[in-house]
Amino acid sequence: MNNYDKNNVHGQGSFGTVYKGVLSVNTVIVLSWINHRNVVKLLGCCLETGVPLLVYKSITNGNLYSHIYDRKQGYSSSVLSCQTCLKVAIKISGALLHLHSETYIPINAIIHRDVKTANILLDEDYTAKISNFGTSRLIWIDESHLTTLARGTFGYLDPEYSLSSQLTEKSDVYSFRVSC
Repeated sequence: MNNYDKNNVHGQGSFGTVYKGVLSVNTVIVLSWINHRNVVKLLGCCLETGVPLLVYKSITNGNLYSHIYDRKQGYSSSVLSCQTCLKVAIKISGALLHLHSETYIPINAIIHRDVKTANILLDEDYTAKISNFGTSRLIWIDESHLTTLARGTFGYLDPEYSLSSQLTEKSDVYSFRVSC
């Protein structure tokens, strides 16, 4: 945005100046197409720093991984009831359904490509939110899949996608199943 140049002022509001900018950050682009209660909410971003800064709604209970594994012992570090675990699974599957089939035209689907316990955040009520859309991809309305180099975390990566480079919603479903 050229250091908040006055030529880029879009308007003035009661909370401050609004600047016109061009975003090329994948996460910002993808999250601008998503409005779901189980996807972490992007509040804003700053591209004036060396590394773009993204501002998300605060999620206070950490990630699912930290509640399942104690890194030192390999055992559960907190007790999640069966009911809470089921609630997490239901909420994340609903969010994936939204990403894969309930997005807006002209997008056919949003594929996360890195669904894993570390990218599932838990709020104060243990409501699950999918986060980290840095590797996600958009599949446009006229496409059934996307041919791309396989990306994601080893162990969660769909073997079919790894072999064929054909990215579909099935890749996220595989990763989600490994996470459960």
